Amino acid sequence: MKLIDTHTHLYLEAFDEDRDEIIQKAIETGVMRFYLPAIDSSYTDRMLALEKQYPEHIRLMMGLHPTHVKDNYRDELLHVEQYLDQKDFAAVGEIGIDLYWDQSFLSHQQDAFDIQIRWAKEKGLPIVIHCRDAFDEVFEVLEVHKGDDLSGIFHCFTGTKEQAKRAIGLNLKLGIGGVVTFKKGKIDQFLDQISIDHIVLETDAPYLAPAPYRGKRNQSKYLIYILRKLSEIHQRSEEEIAALTTQNSLAVFKM
Repeated sequence: MKLIDTHTHLYLEAFDEDRDEIIQKAIETGVMRFYLPAIDSSYTDRMLALEKQYPEHIRLMMGLHPTHVKDNYRDELLHVEQYLDQKDFAAVGEIGIDLYWDQSFLSHQQDAFDIQIRWAKEKGLPIVIHCRDAFDEVFEVLEVHKGDDLSGIFHCFTGTKEQAKRAIGLNLKLGIGGVVTFKKGKIDQFLDQISIDHIVLETDAPYLAPAPYRGKRNQSKYLIYILRKLSEIHQRSEEEIAALTTQNSLAVFKM
């Protein structure tokens, strides 16, 4: 089986001690490609170095993560814009709105989200959305940009069936990760009603490790546990789910 991890932060400090081993183990498990979302300018050099080391396996995104939108967000956006103008990226991400940690920068986050969506559409790139405690706010911005030129992934989708259908209606795939294996994750209760055509796999490593590793450092080889859960939910073979979600991922990233 060939798998794609559409969302993994392999460049983070959590992997500094064993990064190469983590990547090799994932490849041995069948994960042949890793898509790395950006956070802010402080991680750009790390991301570029990792892509250079694994050019056949790693693809980069460029964007400003909503939790890193602060008073200096315009400077950070300039960094994003400059890189988008000088290098090819797989997507603009991860971008969006996060009201879990801090609500005081909501207007800044909305502005940064809107601007980065515009850049993605101008360059024909998909977007990868981060949303936490902010579904209404995220959809409000997305509705402004609704159209054939909007595409991407609703990363770490944890919403309701209605919100899933709304995202799909905006031409977005649902990024399904470790939460689908949690006892109280809830999304497993309706995913059987969502066609596999609208789903891609992700880990969000080092965060949100699936059961049986919940609470520990996540890694891309654990994608197999998410695959198994989806196979169980949809009553289809793991091979079939792997083939379809890989096809969906390649379509999103226009590979």
